[in-house]
Order: sequence, then structure tokens, then C-alpha cells
Amino acid sequence: MTNNHESRTPSDRPSITAGSATDPRITLRSPAELADALPYMLGFHPTDSLVMVAVHGEGGRFGGRLRVGIPATPAEWEDTARQVADCLIRGSERRGAKPDGIVVFLCQEPLGEESGQRVMTRLRPLAQRIRLACGALDVPVLEALCLSAGRFWSYVCPDERCCPAEGSPLAAVGTSVMAAAATFAGLQVRGSLKDIEGRLMPLRGAVAAEMELALDRAAAALVPKILDGATREEVGAETLTLAQSLMRRMTLAPPVEGGPHADDWDDALLGHDEAASLILGLQDREIRDIAAEWMEDEEAAPALRLWRALARRCVGAYGEHAAAPLTLAGWVSWSTGDEPTARIALGLALRADGEYRFAQLLHHACNEGIDPEGLRECLREERRRREPRPGRRTASTRPPGRRSKSAPRREPRRTAGSGQ
Repeated sequence: MTNNHESRTPSDRPSITAGSATDPRITLRSPAELADALPYMLGFHPTDSLVMVAVHGEGGRFGGRLRVGIPATPAEWEDTARQVADCLIRGSERRGAKPDGIVVFLCQEPLGEESGQRVMTRLRPLAQRIRLACGALDVPVLEALCLSAGRFWSYVCPDERCCPAEGSPLAAVGTSVMAAAATFAGLQVRGSLKDIEGRLMPLRGAVAAEMELALDRAAAALVPKILDGATREEVGAETLTLAQSLMRRMTLAPPVEGGPHADDWDDALLGHDEAASLILGLQDREIRDIAAEWMEDEEAAPALRLWRALARRCVGAYGEHAAAPLTLAGWVSWSTGDEPTARIALGLALRADGEYRFAQLLHHACNEGIDPEGLRECLREERRRREPRPGRRTASTRPPGRRSKSAPRREPRRTAGSGQ
């Protein structure tokens, strides 16, 4: 078994190479450089996160990476450590090679009057459990860092010259060699995990209460029609027409700013009853699959804005209904090259409904580094198959694959989303 408790001094610390076959490579030789590289590796600043990165070969090439939330209860830390170690190491083996080492990051901001140093001390047992779990699988933890309150600490390096007890300040944003290399390579850091998740979370306050009433009205009107095979196709066609109409509305009214201000703009463009009807309609798996075809070219941007806005409208008892728009938002993000946002959106979809099959498949494929082009081509072919022909109804009036007027595959529920 690898002894992963051996300390490393600055003189014998291994170098680690960040980059890929197409991106500029940069060698990271210190905890400070590793801490600075983290947001560029993930595409966002992780908050309240345990991040693990596999390292391969003598040159220390970065491989697979894993991010999970830090369990609030220390009693969960041991199981979490075993699970994440097994997941990252076994996953790397499936993709071709067992890691030669792992770098661990624990990222959490202080709570209340807590200091960053206190956060580091509080999380030390978790870091130790992760080191033991990785060691049990014969993979050493090369470095374990805690990032909190603008500073970092190493759980591995005992040398006060580079890792003082009071911690070391993180580099100012955009001032490091890693930042320069990432900018040259076109890599983006899309804000913090909290910021990205915030754009997909349910609305609150009085507007949420109004939205829930609109969802109640839509459920009363649409669910009986969806369950009735004679009118299910009608609901599907209306859902697609409404979605396309709202996408055109958003295309004609682009926001002036990006980020949360753009979300406020989009929320104002979308009426409660419109949103409710569309949320209920997207619970039909086949309608959702057609909506997934709007994943590239000029359709992608308004579709992503619409799916985000709908996810924010899944309030109260309709939280599980968010799985459909969140999955669509994740798919469009992945299809257009924004893998960090895709992983976050798909993770939230599974948090809304852990059994949502489409989200499970996309989340796995995205995390495994599978090229989304295969799925894009399948969706393009489905769309071509429905191109209008003489004497044939179009996709705007008839969803695909309707061989009989049967009931939906999963029954829509008042308090849970349906579909796969």
C-alpha cells in the first residue's frame, strides 16, 4: 500500500502539468500555483466543495476531476471519502489508466464569526479521511489544500517557508501565470458555483406564490388532457408552439447585461401562465426530446434562456418538475461547449429528481468526456425525419413517434415531475 502520510518539502515536491493536447501546458510547482489553477480546471470558483483531481505520469499530467458538496455532518465524512476516492480512481481506470496521485481541494467560506484558519482546522479530519481512502486504493494524495477567506493552507506540507500556519493569500484574480495561459487558451472562469446555481434556483417571495398558483391552474387544466390519449397530442403541439413563440420573443428582446440582471429581464418577458403551461407540457418525455433539438446555431441561445427561466419557475410543490428544464439547460450548455455549466445544471436536475433518466445519461456522458456530437447528430436525424412532406402533418402540429393514443409513460404528478 502506498504510504500517503509522507510529507514533502518544497525541494522534493513533484511538479504537475496543467493543460491538454490542444491547450498551452504550464507546470505547477507549489501549493500557491495549484490553488490558483483550481477555477481554471473547473471553469468556475467552487464554493462549499470537495474537489479531487487525478494526476498521471512522471510529468504529473492532470486527468479526471470530481466535485461534490462538503457534507455538513462530520459523521458523513468517512463514507464520503471512501465513495469519492473509489469514484475518481475507478473512473480513471475505466478511461484508461489508474492515477499516480491525487490533488485534493477543500473549499469553504467561514460561517458567522469563524475565521478561515478555523475552517481549515475544522475540515482537517475530512482531508485525513480522504488521504486514507486514497491510500487504501494504492494512490497517494500528493497535495491537499484548504481554500477559505481568500487564503489557502496545505494539509500535506509542513514547511513554514511556503505553507505558514496562518495561511497564504490567494493570488489576485487574473495576475498569475496560470491566468495568462488560460486567457491565451480561451478558457473562461464563469463566476462562482454559487452564482451559476443561483441562476437556476427557484424564485422566492410573493412572485413564487403567484407562480405556484399558476402551476396549480395549469395542472388542473392540462393533466387530464395529457392522461387522455385523445387530447395528449393536442397538448404536445400546443407546448411546442408556445416554446417556439417564447424563444422568438427572447430573440427579439435580448438583455442589455449578462448574469443575474439578464435573468431578471427574461423573467419579466415570461408570464406565469405561459411558464406554467410549458413546465407541465415538458413533463411529456417525447415533447422534451423535441425541445432538446434546439441545441445549436441561432436556436441555442434563446433556448438556454428559456430553460433557465422555466427552472426558476418550478417553485414550491413543483420542485421536481424542474428536472426537465434543468436537463435541457444542461444539454444546451454541453452542446455549445460550456461543460462546467452543463455539469452544474445536470447535477441540479438530479437533485430535483434523482430518477430522471435523461439527466442521468447526460451527466454521466459529460463527466466521462464523451463528445456530444453523437447525440447532436441523432437529434438532427430525428428532426429531418419529421420534415414536412406532401399530405403529412408537421412537427408543429404532431409530435413524433405517436403510434397509438396511449397514456403517457409516466403519469404527471401534483408534487413530482414526470418523464425520463
